[in-house]
Amino acid sequence: MPDLGLQQPDAAEQAQLFQDIGPLPLQGKAWPTWIKILAVVVLVLIGLKIGQVAASPVGRNLSPMVSGSIVLCFAGLIVLARYMLVSQTRITEQGIEQSWLGKREVAWQDLQYAKFVPLVASKRLICFPRRGRPVIFQAGTRELQIAFARIALVYRRRR
Repeated sequence: MPDLGLQQPDAAEQAQLFQDIGPLPLQGKAWPTWIKILAVVVLVLIGLKIGQVAASPVGRNLSPMVSGSIVLCFAGLIVLARYMLVSQTRITEQGIEQSWLGKREVAWQDLQYAKFVPLVASKRLICFPRRGRPVIFQAGTRELQIAFARIALVYRRRR
């Protein structure tokens, strides 16, 4: 994203933000516990249904390519669920980072502006760096959610 002439917070605002957030680093789970449980339950139900269909006459008549595709997609869902279970979001004096399939991170000096999006399933902070695509971070704890809201206030769009 090109620089649109937006102002970044000054050093005093940045220091106040760090003080408001609390002692850094602030770290917590990226996804709420109820979402993790729901993901595992859905994954188990899908696995049971795949097993049920595979054991039925319909499953025995499926093409090996179709069966392989279904198993491959299910394996992909397992990988995503695993990362949801272990993913952590961390706010440091250098920036924000989250463990995921690849590490998501944005440094404070690269952050152009941020937007807090409080969805039902996850509270998100969308960070717009000076260059590149937006980076989305999830907050699974109340402390991270509050920090995300404060970051969005300080890094709001302003000219």
